[in-house]
Amino acid sequence: MIITTAPNPSEKAWERARLLSAELGAPVTPRRGLSVKKLLQASGDGRVMIVTDKETRYYDHQDEPPLYFHPSMAFIRVKRLRRGETDPLIQLSRCEPGDRVIDCTAGMAADSLVFAYAAGEKGQVTALESEPVLCALVRQGLATYESGLPDVDAAMRRITLLCRNHADYLAAQPDKSADIVYFDPMFREPIMESAAIGAFRTLANMDALTDEVVEQAKRVARKTVIMKENGKSGEFQRLGFERSRFNTSKIAYGVITID
Repeated sequence: MIITTAPNPSEKAWERARLLSAELGAPVTPRRGLSVKKLLQASGDGRVMIVTDKETRYYDHQDEPPLYFHPSMAFIRVKRLRRGETDPLIQLSRCEPGDRVIDCTAGMAADSLVFAYAAGEKGQVTALESEPVLCALVRQGLATYESGLPDVDAAMRRITLLCRNHADYLAAQPDKSADIVYFDPMFREPIMESAAIGAFRTLANMDALTDEVVEQAKRVARKTVIMKENGKSGEFQRLGFERSRFNTSKIAYGVITID
């Protein structure tokens, strides 16, 4: 993989590229007017990250749209919370201001953002992502994205994103050290909602949850362990979650209540 910039990069873009290079161990390569297609060919493994002043885009195939950080539907959900409306994830998890949340499968950190806003300034959201490239891409997005709403941007900045395997992380946590432990594993039957889903799935950890991980989550959580899955999934029953009444045709939540 190579890391490069847009043509005529600013010093800010170069600095972000250098930070990504240090984190991922990939070289920073001057753009020199090369097209994305030629950059992919020159990369050796068909992977390129392009840093601009506005965002960082990840390409892993010339025919796939790039992957980049955007709060997407989470932004709409947070705006509803700002208006005093509810969100199924927040309601079912019983998230309150000041809560500590562990998002074990951060992905693009959409649900982490919803939790961070609901938990407020005194809350704590730790988001775990085991895939280094995805983690670096999202961490930079959380640190730099500007939504136009200062309180939403502040919620993004409060998220602590760690490149960690959730099984190892949970095993190292003390009993009852978090209020909520959350899982959003990659659906066994994917729901294609985004043009960039192809690029995302090449990065995302596809491992299914295990009984051992769920038991660790139950040990760590004080209030709830919650999981989002395909609405038709059998994972809820397999892992001991009670399917919630907040279902759509596409997704459902499963809850384990601790207290």
